[in-house]
Amino acid sequence: MSRISEVVQRARAAFDSGKTCPLQFRLQLLEALRRMIKEREKDIAAALAEDLHRNEWTAFNDEIVYCLEELEFAIKKLPEWILDEPVEGTAQTKQDECYIHSEPLGVVLIIGTWNYPFDLTVQPMVGAIAAGNAVVIKPSEVSENMAKLLATIIPQYLDKDLYPVVTGGVPETTELLKQRFDHILYTGSTGVGKIVMTAAAKHLTPVTLELGGKSPCYVDKDCDLDTACRRIAWGKYMNSGQTCVAPDYILCDPSIQNQVVEKLKKAVKEFYGEDVQKSRDYGRIANSRHFQRVMGLIEGQKVAYGGTGDAATRYIAPTILTDVDPESPVMQEEIFGPVMPIVCVRSLDEAIRFINHREKPLALYVFSNNDKVIKKMIAETSSGGVTANDVIIHLSVHTLPFGGVGNSGIGSYHGKQSFITFSHRRSCLVRSLQRDDPFKGRYPPSLPKMTRH
Repeated sequence: MSRISEVVQRARAAFDSGKTCPLQFRLQLLEALRRMIKEREKDIAAALAEDLHRNEWTAFNDEIVYCLEELEFAIKKLPEWILDEPVEGTAQTKQDECYIHSEPLGVVLIIGTWNYPFDLTVQPMVGAIAAGNAVVIKPSEVSENMAKLLATIIPQYLDKDLYPVVTGGVPETTELLKQRFDHILYTGSTGVGKIVMTAAAKHLTPVTLELGGKSPCYVDKDCDLDTACRRIAWGKYMNSGQTCVAPDYILCDPSIQNQVVEKLKKAVKEFYGEDVQKSRDYGRIANSRHFQRVMGLIEGQKVAYGGTGDAATRYIAPTILTDVDPESPVMQEEIFGPVMPIVCVRSLDEAIRFINHREKPLALYVFSNNDKVIKKMIAETSSGGVTANDVIIHLSVHTLPFGGVGNSGIGSYHGKQSFITFSHRRSCLVRSLQRDDPFKGRYPPSLPKMTRH
């Protein structure tokens, strides 16, 4: 038996002992996780600085705060979520007790990602623990400092058997995927998502896949361009563009393209100063492979701003491309870097057709002062989520499930949805043995049907 197989078996045995079921045990675990984050905040920030050039402020505001808020919400609401949920019966079941009982699925595998290696590994753990599962955690090897840190600190605060951390690269993940789990949550690329789903199918394991795609950003002529471009620039260039819900490209009328460029440039200077490379708030690309890939997408394009990079430090300047051909390579794959293509469209209808002609994205953004424009965009397109007149913010609302659709993912989590995702909602009907008269009509022998005259 391999080491990884043993780890999963131990988690299964620990889950089978039944110790994760009591509410009090789950709350203690959530409080331990919260204590871990608060006590090791400096270590978490240091690992993010090493892996992604984050400072303490961006580490807290872009990752840590979401985990803490998720924990606070789960700790407060779990006593309510765990209760059986009564449902309305039928005319034949009026005397019966009908309810939904939430029970843990069992052993869950969470495969984290490298761009937000703390939040996107720990935040789904909150829901899995709240629902009473054992969790095998596989951090991304690309953010190697965070992977090492999680493998060190999680066992110091949580049960080692119930919540093991498996580190390593593709061989270890491949071996993990051969094991039987009761649910798998994976965050990352669509290509790897297909590999995860194929492996899960062998055991009929349900999956939650948080993938990505090219999230469009439609900018209407009728909007405050200064505010719109400041918000877009914030969402695009945070973490050097390595955000799964970053606005991937802008759709706008050719008459405002130059204004959009100028206002994006103004926002970049406001955020990062004249020399972005020296800014303590601007990130770096995760590794050399991604650096080369993103720089390759800029080649042959009309660069209105930026376009430069430094391979030694994996720095790519905030970049804006204009008059982009929809068939060019930069419009064929998710950019996942600080490059903003602008594609010109001459109407809202053309923008909607453009979006609908492509795979469904994880997020969609629309900027307009006209509520009808916003409502039409929402009604006539499909995406994992939508934010109007800002970007990314829908992720921070606990009552909004976060997930993709089509190529951008399967299933969702956050807040109560995390609890639901990692639970089996069991349908229960409890009937008395006392009175059988009302049910006599269902027993054989059957009566002949009444004939009509």
